Amino acid sequence: MSVSKQKKQAHINPDQLKQLIEASLFVLGKSVTIKALKETVLVNFSVTRVKIKSALEELQQDYQGRGIELVSVAGGYRFQTIEALSPYLQPLWQEKAPKYSRATLETLAVIAYRQPVTRGDIEFVRGVAVSSHTIKSLTDRQWIKSVGHKEVPGRPALYATTTEFLAYFGLDALADLPPLTDSESLEALFSNVSSNVESNNEDKTEAPQVEDEPKNTLNIEESTNE
Repeated sequence: MSVSKQKKQAHINPDQLKQLIEASLFVLGKSVTIKALKETVLVNFSVTRVKIKSALEELQQDYQGRGIELVSVAGGYRFQTIEALSPYLQPLWQEKAPKYSRATLETLAVIAYRQPVTRGDIEFVRGVAVSSHTIKSLTDRQWIKSVGHKEVPGRPALYATTTEFLAYFGLDALADLPPLTDSESLEALFSNVSSNVESNNEDKTEAPQVEDEPKNTLNIEESTNE
């Protein structure tokens, strides 16, 4: 038997476990799964997934009623400021918030609700042609990715959302997306992202047209929850 297999794992008491998990989440500043915790900072300790989850639930209780909360998002856990404080914390962000056109946000919504979808599927729903810039913008933001190809002539790429998308919009899973009743409700996904979303009549025609990306841009404030 190898030496590594003979090595005993150290024990950790409940308080130490909570402290280590709490510190790890603060340092990483992003959603972390129980599996990731167990395989990294807790790899040398004899602790089960059940105990880790219990410690996380206790931390959630500890932070109730405070300016910071521990939430379950994108399949893991992360610390974030409470939503009510977001307007007051915006001045702390020095970088200018990125701007996205309504065409970009509508494209993201179609992908989120109908994934996996091809570019042609998106164009069918929106009634206009989808530019390469739109797809590149969402891919660069790591909100969407190619997950394969549709087995039809030309084998177009299939697009789906990512865990980064879930984390940014505060979703634990795709099942947490708000229900949509019709195509006009696509904007519902972004209703809680920013109060400064400008309304416009971009891409209202039924016949496919080429998008004009520089026009009618939307200013999406970077969330203080990231």
